[in-house]
Amino acid sequence: MKKAELRKKYKALRSNLTTNDIESLSIEIANELLQVPIWHHTFYHIFLTIEEHHEINTEYILNILAGMDKNIVVSKSNFENNTLENFLLTDNTLLKKSIYNIPEPVDGIPIENNKIDIVFVPLLAFDKHGNRIGYGKGFYDNFLKTCNEDALKIGLSFFEAEELINDTRDDDIKLDYCVTPTRLYQF
Repeated sequence: MKKAELRKKYKALRSNLTTNDIESLSIEIANELLQVPIWHHTFYHIFLTIEEHHEINTEYILNILAGMDKNIVVSKSNFENNTLENFLLTDNTLLKKSIYNIPEPVDGIPIENNKIDIVFVPLLAFDKHGNRIGYGKGFYDNFLKTCNEDALKIGLSFFEAEELINDTRDDDIKLDYCVTPTRLYQF
């Protein structure tokens, strides 16, 4: 299938999930994530849940990271150039929803992209080759191109992999892993 068809399909599938479904699947994803050999790193970038889009509740992963005393990095979106500004998440970080309902830091300690070791990547769908489909604005594509080349990219998905996304581009950045409630994919 092509990206546009898959976006439509997975937005519909996510919209049918209940709050209880989202919570239980998010816990399963967080538990499955513990099997990934990534916990020796220092800086972990994570997206904050847009509840209105029925996204994975990343609060469970945030709790794991905080419990391991990791440096947690969160983003603020710049819609003028589709980039992300990254900040260290601390006890003093004030979060506010943007006009697009994205929870974002108001300000904070900036973190350079090349310091980030692990990026938890939001997505709508992915395939068995590590290709992913986001919302189509390119924020994460732009961000991942500026990260350290050794940074691990980990997708989080309620659903299993598609066989193949037909219209990927050569410059699309692939995932290293994707975690679902029942399976860990490694690419």
